Amino acid sequence: MDAFTTQQTVELCSRIGTKKSHTRLDKLFINACMTGPLLGFACAIVVSVNASPWYQENAPGLIRLLGALLFPIGLVMIVLTSADLFTSNIMFCTLALLHRRISVLEYGKVLFVSFFGNLAGMLFFMAIVTGYGGVFEETPGYKQAAITIAVQKAVQPAWHHIFLRAIGANWLVCLAVFMSISARDIGSKIIAIWWPTATFVALALDHVVANMYFIPNAIFVGAPAPLTTSYYIWKSLIPTTLGNYVAGSLFVALPYWYLYLTGEGGVDIAFNTGSLESAVREGAGPMGPSSHRASEATAVLEGQAVDSEEWRSRDWLPHSAGHLQSNLAKELSMEKCGVDEKEPQNQSAV
Repeated sequence: MDAFTTQQTVELCSRIGTKKSHTRLDKLFINACMTGPLLGFACAIVVSVNASPWYQENAPGLIRLLGALLFPIGLVMIVLTSADLFTSNIMFCTLALLHRRISVLEYGKVLFVSFFGNLAGMLFFMAIVTGYGGVFEETPGYKQAAITIAVQKAVQPAWHHIFLRAIGANWLVCLAVFMSISARDIGSKIIAIWWPTATFVALALDHVVANMYFIPNAIFVGAPAPLTTSYYIWKSLIPTTLGNYVAGSLFVALPYWYLYLTGEGGVDIAFNTGSLESAVREGAGPMGPSSHRASEATAVLEGQAVDSEEWRSRDWLPHSAGHLQSNLAKELSMEKCGVDEKEPQNQSAV
């Protein structure tokens, strides 16, 4: 039981969206500003890796893959510090809105503040740390890499191409955040974040907050026309924002809300992990316990008499071999029943 079920994770995401909508505006804005530099460090790594002319000419896929494998450190820092990322807030707040826990006004407030907070934080990091710090301006290879990335993202593709790429990018980012919430330990969270995020970078998809670094950074170091501020807003900021929004709301939040938070007949979503009730519910899957198991679990939890031999021999939870069997669930049930006998040693554990 090292991860929440999908239904539990959707419920948690809805609660996170609700909490964000009730956060004070100053705290929401400051937390969103903190997000910009955290992702900015990852963007700067990608620019640095791409400052390799020989690889750009002879092995462009390899150099892109290397940057993709390093980039997820930014999202890891964001998730583990609970910073407000605009693109993941789309998923959180859309779920809370569909769950009727927040109003449309609260929904718009979170997205508006987190968007401009991310923009402010990213521009500060770009201009002060890597800009006036001369990280990519003084070395020709770095400067050219910064400009090349911006041209590939904002000049070469058509407007609708950027929009569609942005859908793919935030689809993967929201899934990375979603799976990190499902995980219960730090190591699993990092692994869950790493691979979807690396995938979107390796495919050169467009993430609006990441592009808040890449393209302004190129403009800062002296990119030629047509890379100007107005061109960036029209050709990159607008299509990536719209594409990221479509992905987070229509491709992630809406289907998972429909699948796991609607039409369940009032089935409770339990989070009291480590108890017998949690073990039974986990074993029954994301839709809650079966009526037979639920009645037996309720009887034990309420202190009613249960045949301990039958209870001990019952297989409650699935494990990787596919057979319903778990020492952990049995130990929990024996403890509730007051049974002290040791379980056979040949039973497999979850």
